[in-house]
Amino acid sequence: MTTALALYSGGLDSTLACRLIMEQGVRVVAVKFVTPFFGAALLADPEAYRAEVRRRYGIEVMLRDLTEPYLRMLAAPAHGYGKNFNPCVDCKVLLMGEARRMLAELDASFLISGEVLGQRPMSQRRDTLRVIERDSGCDDLLLRPLSARHLPPTRPEREGLVDRERLLAFRGRNRTPQIELAARFGIEDYESPGGGCVLTDPNLAKRIRGLYGEAALAGKIPAAADIRLLLAGRVLRLPGGAWLVLGRDEPENDRLQTLALPSDWLLNLRDDPGPTAVLRRPSTPAAPADSRGQEERDLAAAAALVLRYAGKSCRAKGRAVVTAETAGRERELTTAPMADEIFADWRH
Repeated sequence: MTTALALYSGGLDSTLACRLIMEQGVRVVAVKFVTPFFGAALLADPEAYRAEVRRRYGIEVMLRDLTEPYLRMLAAPAHGYGKNFNPCVDCKVLLMGEARRMLAELDASFLISGEVLGQRPMSQRRDTLRVIERDSGCDDLLLRPLSARHLPPTRPEREGLVDRERLLAFRGRNRTPQIELAARFGIEDYESPGGGCVLTDPNLAKRIRGLYGEAALAGKIPAAADIRLLLAGRVLRLPGGAWLVLGRDEPENDRLQTLALPSDWLLNLRDDPGPTAVLRRPSTPAAPADSRGQEERDLAAAAALVLRYAGKSCRAKGRAVVTAETAGRERELTTAPMADEIFADWRH
């Protein structure tokens, strides 16, 4: 049986592309690439994700973590950024290039994607689709089933691995054809379109752009651990250069517990519910050299902020004890909540 490898986002278009090719008797293996900016939470339980996609859509899917090559690409994408810090064209080039290298691993004959001609202004124009094929080395191997009849025939079509007449001619941003096709396949519970990449979010993109700017001063790429932390909750930059990230709810508190490094300070209220916080010193020239005095000032500020973002009844007490732990050391800091005007410029 012929096997195709699909680039799978989890959205409706990539799901429909898989089902269209499966309908022609081709085995489809879908790969969902993961970075800190999209899909990262799925790595906590890959098998649960595989089972869910199989149950909902009948698609065989695997996860592949591309964090390190993605972070290197993001430092200087050849085709630039979109409106925010999103390198959409270079992202596609990277993912498709990696998928091409996986063909032999999976004994697959060609690639498929859910791209629709003209749907996205940066990465799905006709000229851009061609650039992506060329720069990823996927010439003639990449089939886009939803728009195939607007595009030149690919090798799998010419060789009869798929029937071009059964492929589609979708184009533009109108979603009605996809919704109608989903209904034909009995697919009802699909994700809303939107991309799912946090680099398109203006606030988060600004935060990550700033981190890259600081790392560039040292000729480095930001550490994946720092990026994961800065995407995890409410973020403040303390005057001495340290990052403080506070959970906004119980799931974020739990996530911060897992993201804290041995060198971080992990802070919690001792006697009341409230935000978990991670205090981390950055390793870039933008931060002054650490010192005992600076660490004490950072801890005092962090503790006051933990109480500031605690519940109203806790703040009303006026003072509370915050515990702080790092690498086997424990502290207790008695603090009042920090006044808003003090940290107005610290938010990121």
